[in-house]
Amino acid sequence: MRKIRLLFLAFLILAIPAISLAQFGVSIMIAPPALPVYEQPMCPSAGYLWTPGYWSYGGDEGYFWVPGTWVEPPTVGFLWTPGYWGWGGNAFAWNEGYWGQSVGFYGGVNYGFGYGGVGYGGGYWNNGAFFYNRSVSNVNVTNITNVYEKTVVNETTVNHVSYNGGEGGITARPTAAEETASHEQHTPPTALQTQHVHAASTNHALLASVNQGRPAIAATAKPGEFSGSGVVAAKEAGAPYKAPENKAAASKATENKAPGNNAAENKAAEDKAAESKAAENKATENKAAENKAAEDKAAESKATETKAAATRTNENKAAENKAAATRSTEKKAAQPAAHAQPAAHAQPAAHAQPAAHAQPAAHAQPAAHAQPAAHAQPVAHAQPAPRPQAAARPAARPESAPEKKGPGGKE
Repeated sequence: MRKIRLLFLAFLILAIPAISLAQFGVSIMIAPPALPVYEQPMCPSAGYLWTPGYWSYGGDEGYFWVPGTWVEPPTVGFLWTPGYWGWGGNAFAWNEGYWGQSVGFYGGVNYGFGYGGVGYGGGYWNNGAFFYNRSVSNVNVTNITNVYEKTVVNETTVNHVSYNGGEGGITARPTAAEETASHEQHTPPTALQTQHVHAASTNHALLASVNQGRPAIAATAKPGEFSGSGVVAAKEAGAPYKAPENKAAASKATENKAPGNNAAENKAAEDKAAESKAAENKATENKAAENKAAEDKAAESKATETKAAATRTNENKAAENKAAATRSTEKKAAQPAAHAQPAAHAQPAAHAQPAAHAQPAAHAQPAAHAQPAAHAQPVAHAQPAPRPQAAARPAARPESAPEKKGPGGKE
């Protein structure tokens, strides 16, 4: 995964214009180790320029050393401006190196071999040929004749500090000439330089956590050649190596986010995960308790509402039943009196009329037809119906009329 990330980083570096390279890189909270002390390997051939070694950040494994090496420039007349780490106020950011007509600002870091913190004293271009200063450059005068000697005075304190700004960092600021150089057209590192960085990133021995700031491959004669006579080992670390106490807290992501992944970080991550898990469990328990309390309250409210509704229903039903019973009782009490009225139909005296042949007297039965008064039962609650029966009694009197005798005792 780290290889893929670094290849992608290399591709982006090549694709981005050099003018914006100073704003691209990774940023972390811990400073890089001090620069190791080592000798410069011999220049392999005329035309090669020295590019000093530096600490790069590999993400999962932390800082690793990129060996210094001799490189052919992309164009005749170009000079190399090394990259540097700078404190930006809340993190360290890497400012990528570049090729250009002049050497720009590289943080005031004393990389040695002509890069004393300002400019480059290891040589210069003249009519398409590079002339080497033998006082700071290791060249074979038999093979390379364009040489000279000039003492380079280091105006910076040799303390092997590898970064600018921040606690313990170099306090240098760009000069007017370096400011001008920063606005010139720049060219990013060559493909061989990019491959060189990639090879370093995959070499476990170059990790600062492994070599304690003293890499076994401090410099090479050519890019990517990490074995053979051209390899130079570091003599000593630039300062006692101090492992980061909490790489997880020290790392801060930018475009090329590269969090640390050492034992301290893993422990911090585990602790944080445990705390998060505990917090989540507590939150879950609290939520469950709240949900249960809400459910219990809802159930109680529902039970209360159901009981109240049942009570109201029972009361309403009881009231309805009572009202119905009352109406039924009243109706039942009223019905017997109404049914007693059929006595008005019991007029057998009227049916006894066939015994009398005096039919004219039977015509007096209209009094018996006065029975419709018995049908007017709605008014019969006072039971007036028996009165027509009294009227029927006189109807029997004509039957005794034949008993009357005429004069002389004859009929």
